[in-house]
Amino acid sequence: MTTPIDFGRFFLPGPTEVRPEILEAMVRPVIDHRGKDMEELLSGMDAALRALFRTDRHVYVSTSSATGFMEAAITNLSRRRMLCLVGGAFGARFHKIADTCGRPADILAAEWGTPHTPEMLDEALTAEPGEYDLVTVVHSETSTGVLNPVAELAAVVRDHEDVLIAVDGVTSVGGVRVEFDDWGLDFLLTGSQKALALPPGLALAAASRRALERAGQIPARSYYFDLLEFERRAGDFQTTNTPAVSLFYALEVQLERIREEGLENRWDRHSRMAERTWNWVADLADRTGKPFSVLAPEGYRSPTVTTVSLPAGLSGPGIVGAAVERGYTLAAGYGKLKPSTIRIGHMGDHTLAELEAILSVLDEVIHEQLI
Repeated sequence: MTTPIDFGRFFLPGPTEVRPEILEAMVRPVIDHRGKDMEELLSGMDAALRALFRTDRHVYVSTSSATGFMEAAITNLSRRRMLCLVGGAFGARFHKIADTCGRPADILAAEWGTPHTPEMLDEALTAEPGEYDLVTVVHSETSTGVLNPVAELAAVVRDHEDVLIAVDGVTSVGGVRVEFDDWGLDFLLTGSQKALALPPGLALAAASRRALERAGQIPARSYYFDLLEFERRAGDFQTTNTPAVSLFYALEVQLERIREEGLENRWDRHSRMAERTWNWVADLADRTGKPFSVLAPEGYRSPTVTTVSLPAGLSGPGIVGAAVERGYTLAAGYGKLKPSTIRIGHMGDHTLAELEAILSVLDEVIHEQLI
């Protein structure tokens, strides 16, 4: 018999904890995914999905991880060469996908823990006029806790003719303000298992008219991730391929929960959890006299995940292991930051009270390891 999860102890920056009522929704009987019941399920979620993405466009739902829609951006939206903004592991993933798919791409690098600024992007695009037709960027970089200024970056892209922007919103959509229409985004994607607090296995995305026009100019744009096919099927409230119907049931219930909370209230809750975490880090440094710090600079910090830089003598895996022994899960740093940082995922359906519990545990762990 499976032991019930004690909710409020799982603070990975994805996958996030899933409320019991969401899991319970998945036990409904499977339906014909080409029948009337599926059309009713998808049409019933349509308005809520558009509200989540802040768009009048269709929102596509794919049975895949968000990486699938990252690949769709690469294969559907660039005819010439793309510029990948890389300041962490997931920005680098865009470039890796392009390389694997044989699509020309260059890197505009920022030091891990620092954002890409509009000035950096404008300089890169201006220096090579007509070279690039797609910019990729991660909004909330899960490996560093940096929140890139996507609205400003998109404004720069719009000033350069024939350039589109594709945004990884995996740890931002549902937890951070993202305005697809108002910011003039061309492609925005996310995954179910982050700020939406759903089980892994679904990806969601929206595409602008410009993006679909571009896709129509690229014959070898993909079979499974053909954006024109997603658009066509979305208009009929159908999926492109066999969907994970049970996960769609969970999505339906969670969209209603988000509606009841209010999207802006949800953004505010995430901001309050983030600010409490940042204040805790500053207080920890004062109390211990050690250089604990938030990796991302002020003004560019993600409301959904905080990367904490540790002083010499402490290790990310060591702190994470000690917290697990007390029943709490968080993450060590990602990639090259693994030894020197920890990451706290304060996203999804977590509350301030639940966050206080893990911060208290971390106080204990760190005090013991500093002695």
